[in-house]
Amino acid sequence: MTTVYTRVASPVGELLLVGESDGTAEGLRLVSLSVPGQKGGAVVQDGWLEVPELFVGVVAQVEAYFAGRSTRFDVPFAEGVGTEFQRRVWEVVESIPYGQTLSYGEVAARVGASGAGVRAVGTAIGRNPLLVVRPCHRVIGADGALRGYAGGLERKQVLLGLEGAACVEGVVKAGGASRVRAGG
Repeated sequence: MTTVYTRVASPVGELLLVGESDGTAEGLRLVSLSVPGQKGGAVVQDGWLEVPELFVGVVAQVEAYFAGRSTRFDVPFAEGVGTEFQRRVWEVVESIPYGQTLSYGEVAARVGASGAGVRAVGTAIGRNPLLVVRPCHRVIGADGALRGYAGGLERKQVLLGLEGAACVEGVVKAGGASRVRAGG
């Protein structure tokens, strides 16, 4: 398998798509979808090949999502990424319907990690390598605040707004720092 990548413009900035491929589009497995400045985001490495034609199907799905023509992704992911716990958390995140949200505590309860496990869930969500495709932007604070998005809270607000999520109210200044708030 070879590591391949492409870039695509989007309303949240240029996306970097990274995959593993056997040289065919059918053999492509998405490893990462990241945005500029993303905490823990992918960075093109020596030896990676820029092969946009392998990503045509994935790019079409991403463009359809941002155009409001699609509410889900059908993209094969690379196997073995993340710990067993992270994969359980990501599975719950993948199950959150378009335009809806869950709190970190609700995700924790669904994976059997209540109480202090909420922090572990937040960490697992923060390590999601597939922004947008695996919709971690749909996870919010119990108080309705848009918290902890590796791509930045402004992007989280854009994505939820695009989906018509009922919770999005806007940005509230809190102690001199921008904080995106959501209502019930």
